[in-house]
Amino acid sequence: MWVVSCWEVGFSTDCPQTSKATWKVKMALVSEFLGQLTLNLGGSSEPKYPTVVPFPDFDPDKDAARIETAIKTKGVDEQTIVDILTKRSYPQRREIAFAYEKRVKKDMISALKGALSGSLESVILGLMKSTAQFDATEIRASMKGLGTDEETLIEMVCSRSNDELMEIKKVYKELFKKDLAKDVAGDTSGNFAKLLLALVETKRDEPSSVVDYEKIDQDARALYEAGVKRKGTDVATWISIMSERSVPHLQKVFERYKSYSPYDMKESIRKEVKGDLEKSFLTLVECFENKQLYFASRLSDAMKSKGAKEKVVTRIMVSRCEVDLMKIRSEFKKQTGKSLYQTIAEHTKGDYQRALLSLCGGDD
Repeated sequence: MWVVSCWEVGFSTDCPQTSKATWKVKMALVSEFLGQLTLNLGGSSEPKYPTVVPFPDFDPDKDAARIETAIKTKGVDEQTIVDILTKRSYPQRREIAFAYEKRVKKDMISALKGALSGSLESVILGLMKSTAQFDATEIRASMKGLGTDEETLIEMVCSRSNDELMEIKKVYKELFKKDLAKDVAGDTSGNFAKLLLALVETKRDEPSSVVDYEKIDQDARALYEAGVKRKGTDVATWISIMSERSVPHLQKVFERYKSYSPYDMKESIRKEVKGDLEKSFLTLVECFENKQLYFASRLSDAMKSKGAKEKVVTRIMVSRCEVDLMKIRSEFKKQTGKSLYQTIAEHTKGDYQRALLSLCGGDD
């Protein structure tokens, strides 16, 4: 059982004397803090490794006043906005927005939009959304207007867990009054569309404490017989196995697959399919094997050239900072030999850099 001290959730030393209003806020913080300590005990929820956690001694009124002053300052005090909003959890940022509106009689998000611009604006406005709202907005943006940003769509749909996708679907409907599956179907085609729709349907099995070796062997053989063994590819079989089996099961399937095929699963995908379908299957397999390594590779690729692919960097840093960015950081260091912190410092500048470094949560 977890024992959470008053200090850890931001209580002052005189906890028992806390006022009713403050008590409610603090209890919300306790719940948020415990959420960060999710244990994976064979249930569906994955453990969390956030870099952004609830701020101790949190005072939404004080933060709201500081943000009001920062926005009013001639030339805008971006540093204060960054320092506050990148160091508060999402529920705390919502409380600041509520306190700001009460104080200024104006919506804080609109005020921030008017005060900021460029990449910094994208980071800060992204942080004002919950993780699911941010993901839903990014998916919507990838399909809106002329042409589809397949790269973003693949990253968002293929890297999210079943629980995350269920929440994204719900939020997508609330935000855009549209059905995610219908939008995906209308914006993509062929087997690529079939794979994304199968993932959006969220039919994936929950992890089980019982290892079914017979089913592992059957699935490994089925993947081999649907691809490398035959002429042409039975994509439907690949889609159903990769969209419906639990992640721990698939990890064992890919290991077993090597005893049937002369190629591993990723090599087989490259030989059998091309284009967006290939990228989607590869993303799935990489995420099943090590999701945090997948994101670390995406960040590394986005910062290979001079400067950075800011949209990719922003999207990963904002969407994962309250999920698993601490683990992504560690995979990044293992993979590249350099810390994520140092790499961001080299490839970005100004207030945008300050915001990303703050979300990164330290150097390794």
